[in-house]
Amino acid sequence: MRHKLTLLLIIGTFFAMNGQMKKWTLEECVTYAVDNNLSIEQFELDLENVKIDESDALGNLLPNLNANASASKNVGFTIVSTSNAPVAGNQSTFNSNGGFNSNVTLFNGLRNIKQMQRAKLNAISSQYRLDDLKDDIRLNVANAYLQVLSNKEALKVSRAQYEVTEQDLNRINELVESGVSPRGDLLEIEATAANQQQQVVNGESLVLISRVNLAQLLQITDYENFDIADESFDVPPSDILDNSAKVIFDKALTFRNDIKFSQSNVDLASKDLEIAKGAYLPTLTGFFNYGTRYSDATGPLPDGAGGTFTPGFIDQLWIFDGISYGAQLNVPIFNGWNTRNNVRRSKISLKRAELQFEQDKLALESTVQQAYVDVNTFEKAYEAALKTLEARRLAYDYAKERFDVGLMNSFDFSQAQARVDNAEASAIRTKYDYIFRLKILEFYFGIPISLN
Repeated sequence: MRHKLTLLLIIGTFFAMNGQMKKWTLEECVTYAVDNNLSIEQFELDLENVKIDESDALGNLLPNLNANASASKNVGFTIVSTSNAPVAGNQSTFNSNGGFNSNVTLFNGLRNIKQMQRAKLNAISSQYRLDDLKDDIRLNVANAYLQVLSNKEALKVSRAQYEVTEQDLNRINELVESGVSPRGDLLEIEATAANQQQQVVNGESLVLISRVNLAQLLQITDYENFDIADESFDVPPSDILDNSAKVIFDKALTFRNDIKFSQSNVDLASKDLEIAKGAYLPTLTGFFNYGTRYSDATGPLPDGAGGTFTPGFIDQLWIFDGISYGAQLNVPIFNGWNTRNNVRRSKISLKRAELQFEQDKLALESTVQQAYVDVNTFEKAYEAALKTLEARRLAYDYAKERFDVGLMNSFDFSQAQARVDNAEASAIRTKYDYIFRLKILEFYFGIPISLN
């Protein structure tokens, strides 16, 4: 019995420890999202395929080597392979052939070399595309994380305000019961309490929804046991605004993966044009063949002395083996304008890639300019919200003093409290809006996402 109780205690302790909810930090969320995102895994598979293409391109520069063998049975008229003499009669013979052959492209307009160069460029381009996807995921996770923080902080404020209103409600209820205050004051406070209780319920829903959204970005399905660290963040110090938008844009051009990916597409299109032009040039191919044969057909002796003979298997392999080698030159003269049209298509693709590159740079400049303006705008909005909140709190304290001594009715007091609630919500919202815009601008300057 004692052993059973010990076992139950151990099992209970294990489940209690494992039942503790993990609290995720922003850095942990970003790292987990990058390591486990399905789109990233698909892009990584694409990158592996591209690296295989690079191996294929290298293999095209090397000579091939193939072996061949055949065997056949012949019944009827036969040519004796040892003497090339016909044998009359219904003779059954066995014949076999075997050999090796190798081919190598000596020159094809340098297309094989340029194909290998293109494969390397494509691998670099795929890596930039993968890194750009990771950047987007980091920004999305940071935004979702800050949204959870904002909703949690707003929920804390709503609960605190509701608790204060409940205390006022209990006090006013006593005053109404004692006949000091009119019943209308009680009804007004009850309405305020009900409204704040609804705000608490709505806040809890917003926290839950934002947690689910963040969990989905991380591709975590256990929503009930997923939560972020319960921390309250102030606006982090940053000197990013010491730089102009032009300086931030110039810095972004040097390291942004979307720009590098766009530039790599230009390089790929340029290499494709070189490969297409290579088809105008002749192709020179070298070849080498080795072969031998065996036959069990019997025939007259080659010196006419009469009788028949058949050399052995090994002897025939040595007697009838031979090699051939040489080179073949193909000069393109006319192929229905196929080469010319491929070159024209490649030129169009190159021009399209160059235009897309310029468009991507303009888009990045516009994004950086917008991010810069947003930081200034939301900073001022946050400062204004703090000033408004401070003024609303002073007004509320004054209203509460007047309400407590009966110089203000419950309706006006409720209005003062509602204005404080709205100011609190606005301050929280603008704070996290400002933090996120600040982190975006820092991200374009090459500063990793962190709330420290």
